[in-house]
Amino acid sequence: MRTEDVLAAIATGLWRWDNASGTVTLDGEAARLLGLPAEPAVLPEVAVRSRFHPVDWNEINGIVNLAVAEDTLAEARLRIMDEDGRVLRTVRSRSKPLENRTAEGRVDYELIGTIQEIAEPQPGTTAVHTPITGDWRRSREAFLLDAGRALAEARSTTEVLRVAASLSMPGFSPDGLAVFGVAGDRLSIIGHHGHGPGDEAPFSDMRLDTDYPATEVVRTGRAIYLPSPEDYKRRFPATWPLAQRFGRASWAFLPLIVAGRTMGAWMAAFKHPVSFSPDERSVLTTVARMLAQALQRAGVAESERELTTGLQRSMMPQLGPEIPGMTIAARYVPTGGGLQVGGDWYDMIPLPSGRFALVIGDVQGHDVRAAGLMGQLRIAVRAYASEGHRPDAVLSRASRFLAGLCASQESDAYGGRSAGPDAYGGEGAGPDADADFLSPRFATCLYVECDPQTGVLEVARAGHPDPAVRMTDGTVLMRPTSGGLPLGIVPDTDYPTTRFTLEPGETMMLCTDGLIETGGHDLDTGWARLRAILEAETPGSVSPVPGHGEPGHAESTLPEAGHLEKLADLLVQAVHGPSSHHTTGPLADRREDDIAVVLLWRESEDRGCGVPQRPSRPARRTMLTVAQAEPERISGARQQIRELLHDWADAEQVDSAVLMVSEMVTNVLMHTDGDALLVAEAVGELGERRLRIEVADASDELPHKRQPGEMASSGRGVLLMEMLADTWGVDPRGEGKSIWFELAEQSKPDPDPLD
Repeated sequence: MRTEDVLAAIATGLWRWDNASGTVTLDGEAARLLGLPAEPAVLPEVAVRSRFHPVDWNEINGIVNLAVAEDTLAEARLRIMDEDGRVLRTVRSRSKPLENRTAEGRVDYELIGTIQEIAEPQPGTTAVHTPITGDWRRSREAFLLDAGRALAEARSTTEVLRVAASLSMPGFSPDGLAVFGVAGDRLSIIGHHGHGPGDEAPFSDMRLDTDYPATEVVRTGRAIYLPSPEDYKRRFPATWPLAQRFGRASWAFLPLIVAGRTMGAWMAAFKHPVSFSPDERSVLTTVARMLAQALQRAGVAESERELTTGLQRSMMPQLGPEIPGMTIAARYVPTGGGLQVGGDWYDMIPLPSGRFALVIGDVQGHDVRAAGLMGQLRIAVRAYASEGHRPDAVLSRASRFLAGLCASQESDAYGGRSAGPDAYGGEGAGPDADADFLSPRFATCLYVECDPQTGVLEVARAGHPDPAVRMTDGTVLMRPTSGGLPLGIVPDTDYPTTRFTLEPGETMMLCTDGLIETGGHDLDTGWARLRAILEAETPGSVSPVPGHGEPGHAESTLPEAGHLEKLADLLVQAVHGPSSHHTTGPLADRREDDIAVVLLWRESEDRGCGVPQRPSRPARRTMLTVAQAEPERISGARQQIRELLHDWADAEQVDSAVLMVSEMVTNVLMHTDGDALLVAEAVGELGERRLRIEVADASDELPHKRQPGEMASSGRGVLLMEMLADTWGVDPRGEGKSIWFELAEQSKPDPDPLD
């Protein structure tokens, strides 16, 4: 048997297109496929080209050029037309382009290949209405890949419907789409495209026993294809008048099935006739399956978002009424792996004494149990505070409450009262998941009792990061506070309190560790990042008052409405916004955690009373207590002085001040039985400031000058003060004494006396 006979038997023709001579050689089967007499022929190029759809002819030029460049076969899908412009059939052409170079240097091409009919009849379809087919290698497969990716990325029902409406199917794009859902025994419309407002009304709330294609699809789970209006009218005469007014020519109704359950139906309507060939039905069925899965995922995600958002709103309290003389702003951002609730919280509690309390805390974990414990712990802290307990007592009771709560849940689960697959972990959670879910949890917490009249703050801390204070001149200091263990570790724990004053114009920041460490930062680099934000953002807008900009005078600022809200947004954006992903810290892994932040600003005393004509730079102060039992806080005292003098002109003077402070505080702890109280103050304009540091203790013994030997390990304190301080002294008090020294800022180094 000849090769030509075999190819003819499988409806495959041979052709040879010679671009140089402008002729096309066809065998009998190729001629028949092109709508010509079924006999071998050599025809002019124009006669053959007239049989192709013009759009397809333009496209095949690009395919051939690509095949020549890549040295591959050229494969295309072409529509064959008759003299009246009707599409007879669709053929697939596969050919090898050969390059022929003439003696004159001109390059011509010769195509040698096959033509094969595709089983895709389209009765009644004209060339005008048929869309571009394009390269067969990239048509259906590429469309399904793109559709699957787009539907997989859709996160809501609205996005799924928008993706479905934008799908352009190869060869037969619908112009009308509708997605039907099931609500009880009624059919509902989830969304539609290609219809006007109100067109969906007759199909909404339709009974499932109605004689309508979508309801039958939902009842039977089988697709319905209606290639023509006659088919629609014959099969569904009762509802044909509803569909007739849209002027469509073909319809496809497919079930939306997920896990064996029909959740709805999908309608694709066409203005031009579609025969729904096996290829077309395969594409529609695949799209319907992907659409059903996307709608299922979007529905579950929306339900979870609605639940978690409602839970978050119920657990995150409002800041309450305005406080005279103070402004508060707060933010909460869940970042626990997509869960919209976590263990962080904040609260503002009015107290019986007329004061108010600010609370911020972090329960261990980012799961649902952490959120549940957070809600219970927040309510408990609020109840204890409302009873009028002091800050230390509130945290002690809260620690006892959390420890007892975790112990009772663990005993209930493992004692048999809640055992089983559905106990906490859910079906298939497994013993490891249950053990992790029911493991004891702890929580960090910072409780601040505020007096709005005086600005006095009493702080109790349970393993939580210390507060930070932004002074009126922009300096940011960490306020070291005494603290105890996190809540829930030891039921009966003492929590010492620390008292300091928030001066007018100062801002205090309370935050959880998520604000510090998110983005791969540790505590040090995280605080450096936040300090830059706090120092850059001024608490008010600069006003051009008299004296502004003159040498020796500070800038005067007037409070700007909403400045605290803006600062809160900047802090969150710095660690949670897009830019934070390009400024990660030194750690290898990014640590994602919930973020909670509370800002408290005490209004300036001169607010509303005009601006001083000759404004001066406010004093910069800090205070710290170092207890006998906490000698490690000496390093915190040194750090406080460095932060206080961060913009001091002479770095050597800063080193001198740090050395003297370390010596003074160490002497108190070594030679007395009491605590050391450190007070530091810098006053004056930049370059002309004066620093005064005092260290007070309860001992009456005065320091005296010694003559230490070369190998002595002590006795040099007074010598250091005489060498490094501009002035120093000792002030006896009723109980104890105060040792102090002063340094005058040197904007320029002192001249060398030897010069």
